[in-house]
Amino acid sequence: MPTAPRPTAPAPAPLPSAAPSLTERRKAETQLEIARAAAALFAERGSAVTADDIARSAGVALRTFYRYFRAKEDAVAPLLAVGVRQWLADLRQLAAETEAEADGRSVRDVLERAARQALTPSDERAAEALRWTRGLLRVMRDDPALRSVWHRVHHDSEEALIPVLAGLTDGGPAEVRLAAAAANTAMRVAVETWAADETPEGQAADPAELVVRGMRALTAGLSGLDRRRT
Repeated sequence: MPTAPRPTAPAPAPLPSAAPSLTERRKAETQLEIARAAAALFAERGSAVTADDIARSAGVALRTFYRYFRAKEDAVAPLLAVGVRQWLADLRQLAAETEAEADGRSVRDVLERAARQALTPSDERAAEALRWTRGLLRVMRDDPALRSVWHRVHHDSEEALIPVLAGLTDGGPAEVRLAAAAANTAMRVAVETWAADETPEGQAADPAELVVRGMRALTAGLSGLDRRRT
């Protein structure tokens, strides 16, 4: 799920049980640099981009590219995954803050606030990442391989959201899964709708507002989100 990652956003690899080694951190950084180059090229040139183009733009050898990715389309996944991780990190942080402040916010309120924050660029680099995502989504309309990567990232996002929501609400397993699916779908549809809007930049609908409206519509019947686990 693409969001507006902060400058300190973690690398897209799964969180290990111990601190990552220097080698693991360098690997993650290389993957992310390649992903940024790939996103920029796909947004600019469309499907005509080659793996060699991406490698040269990222400043790595072609064999290095294939060490990390099986195909050119897979190269955008780490950039999209950073947004997913940032959204989950924001959600956990906001949940902890509201619990400490005892301000009575519901799970739905925390979800909406985290989603809005995730789609609101905090600096120019985050705004640029969101623009790349917009370009990517427009290319994806005619590129099944890129669409497959997009949907895979969203599937992983939904699965990662389930344990986070399970720790916030006392709803049953089915309701937690429905809440995760609804929140993830609202995020995906908001960004896709924003990307498809041909209105000039600066005049198009705000993706942060779109996701909040979508989340309210899709979670309206989930009463477990109206309260917090005690």
